[in-house]
Amino acid sequence: MKNIVVKNISRAPLDTCAALAEQGVATVHEAMGRDKLMQPHMRPVFPGSMIAGPAVTVLAAPGDNWMLHVAIEQCRPGDVLVVGVMTENTDGMIGDLIATALKARGVQGVVIDAGCRDVRTLTQMNFPVWSRAISARGTVKATLGQVNMPVVCAGVLVNPGDVVVADDDGIVVVPRKDAGSVLALARERSAKEEKARARYAAGEISLDSSNLRPALAAAGLVYVESSDEL
Repeated sequence: MKNIVVKNISRAPLDTCAALAEQGVATVHEAMGRDKLMQPHMRPVFPGSMIAGPAVTVLAAPGDNWMLHVAIEQCRPGDVLVVGVMTENTDGMIGDLIATALKARGVQGVVIDAGCRDVRTLTQMNFPVWSRAISARGTVKATLGQVNMPVVCAGVLVNPGDVVVADDDGIVVVPRKDAGSVLALARERSAKEEKARARYAAGEISLDSSNLRPALAAAGLVYVESSDEL
């Protein structure tokens, strides 16, 4: 593996990213055909955050945050730092010091398939991190990796500049070239769900509003008045 830092990457437009954040992870994931959702072990270190931005990607050695420091220089306002690890690891590879440097550069948050620490300070800073684990275990700076090369994070391939959407439901990755079309599909889905929500609030049930009964009957579902009929 070559140890490379790519300095110039193409990023998805920030206004498109912001609009995808408003749609939320669940809606964007469904709009993409249920694709590119990171594994559910990735959780926010504090609740309520909702971000979306172009990915600056890092491949790091386990328990080694050297390349995170290298990546800070490549970040721009609105970016999301995405960290994959060469082998599975839960060490606290990011804490409040790196977060402070990233926040000063306008980075929205971090997605790291390893550990995070300094949770109380990160919460006070309102700097969101999604991580595999919370761990106070420290790290070293000894092994090179890559910045702004394709990386697998929590089971999903992330290319530099892809849109990373993260909230309390998880993290989904939208390929940069598809960001506009996925946003349009997500908005269509949201509009459809809003109409359904109004019907449910009025007392209608989904069996009728979505016309599910014929398909259930065709699949063999049978209703009986009581178990005495069985």
